[in-house]
Amino acid sequence: MNVKVGIPSALLYFLYFPMWQTFFKELGGVQVITSGKTTKEILDDGVREATADACVPVKLFYGHVLALKDRVDYLFIPRVVCLNCKTVYCPKFLGLPDMIRHSLAGLPPIIDTRMDSRQGYISILKAYCEIGRYFNAGRKTVWKACWKARHVLKRFNNLMQKGLSLPEAMAGLHKPYQEESRATEPSLLFAVLGYPYAIYDSFISAGLLEKLRHLGVRVITTENFHPRLLARQKNCNLSKRLFWTLSDLALKAAHLVFKQGQVDGVIHLTAFGCGPDSVLNKFIELEAKNHRHIPFMTLTIDEHSGEAGITTRLEAFVDMVRRRKEAVHA
Repeated sequence: MNVKVGIPSALLYFLYFPMWQTFFKELGGVQVITSGKTTKEILDDGVREATADACVPVKLFYGHVLALKDRVDYLFIPRVVCLNCKTVYCPKFLGLPDMIRHSLAGLPPIIDTRMDSRQGYISILKAYCEIGRYFNAGRKTVWKACWKARHVLKRFNNLMQKGLSLPEAMAGLHKPYQEESRATEPSLLFAVLGYPYAIYDSFISAGLLEKLRHLGVRVITTENFHPRLLARQKNCNLSKRLFWTLSDLALKAAHLVFKQGQVDGVIHLTAFGCGPDSVLNKFIELEAKNHRHIPFMTLTIDEHSGEAGITTRLEAFVDMVRRRKEAVHA
């Protein structure tokens, strides 16, 4: 009988699910179950159980855990501290396993292995060996599973760096991606900056990417840039990198798109109540003021965000950018 491991479809799921799914599959006898796409019920459940001062992505994580807890034998909520030897993840990510464990009742055992590459990349391998012990997997089996999982993650990232969106890249891992035919080619190019778990969750982002696509806008995000290209950026001329991993990547992407000047507009999607995001947004705003020829807009989301309001702002912004571009080329 297969052991069922639940992975909530929120937060780091959007960046590492293909890797984690492959790893558990290669252990043998382990079935990965996800909580599926976000719904209003999942969000409402998370808002009810999470602490009031949590940002909406964390509240959403609670809801996804609740959607999984009665369907699996284990919950996989690793304590991800650092994966690049340089920057760390949001403090709420670090404390997430404890927050979940002490807030929700009736949970299955939580696999909360600490992952911190600042202790050397071998520590990450040791972390996966620790996970393997939950399923009586030997070291050789774990190493083989890690190798295959990292290979899948590399393919996943390569697909996004070729221009595919995150959902398209996930689908492309299993079958060749076929671009949808469009009546007309997109006339505008926007950079949508922010955290992937906010941008690519179509429920809490109110279908931001789909709306832009229907408005004739092609979108690039931080994940479409190669990490080595981002690493060479000056981080909007700050003297040092930002402390938080995803904030640092988003700011480097902002520096790159403003410096290259090839986009028609920039949108920063930010979550209300997110401390790192409030710092990030201010730095992007300051950079935007140095490149006034590129229109910039901040969109803030929370559990009360209405789709109609976001749609209206997007339509107005796209219309303004399109009129401005036509006037410049007139």
